[in-house]
Amino acid sequence: MKSFSLGNSLAWENFVPPKAIPFVGFLIDAHQFELKIVNQRATKHGDFRQLTNGKFQITVNNNLNKHQFLLTLVHEIAHHVTHQKFGRVIPHGKEWKAIFQHLMLPFLRPDIYPNEILPHLANYLKNPKASTDSDVHLSLALRGNVAETGKHFIFEIPLGTIFIFKNIAYQRGNKRRTRFECLNLNNKKVYLFNQNVEVRIKQN
Repeated sequence: MKSFSLGNSLAWENFVPPKAIPFVGFLIDAHQFELKIVNQRATKHGDFRQLTNGKFQITVNNNLNKHQFLLTLVHEIAHHVTHQKFGRVIPHGKEWKAIFQHLMLPFLRPDIYPNEILPHLANYLKNPKASTDSDVHLSLALRGNVAETGKHFIFEIPLGTIFIFKNIAYQRGNKRRTRFECLNLNNKKVYLFNQNVEVRIKQN
């Protein structure tokens, strides 16, 4: 029996695109795990783990939009299926990649992922990485090229702007190919930021 633990009264169906519901329902029925929809975590969108009682648990952040939520959920289900089939393997190795690609196939439809997202998603799935945020184009498309309220993408702020990222002040520098040089104002070291990183502009 599958169990679901949510932080509110909403069912998982409210968190995915409507046309994806039958496919997600099939995956949930086919595998044994507890699904928890949890408050936003800064370091991850979701995770998969085996509990001390031997049962399996998948968690997904409740702040994700429906397209992000669906991709994260299938990502974590792929970890579960990989564990069931192969036991302990490299977390995002070839076994997981193949299973994730297979599980995502039914969702690669324009009535689930719009045309603004679909080409970037298909390209990402050729060789999926541990985080979708590592794929700048897909990350931006999934967010509709709109940053979180009160934040800005690095590429949106002018050269020389001072901003806050993880409670540290930086100054935006020049673009180097696909990333931006940013000066850490505490240690005076330069760090490279992907253009999809969201930051807060420092207020005077």
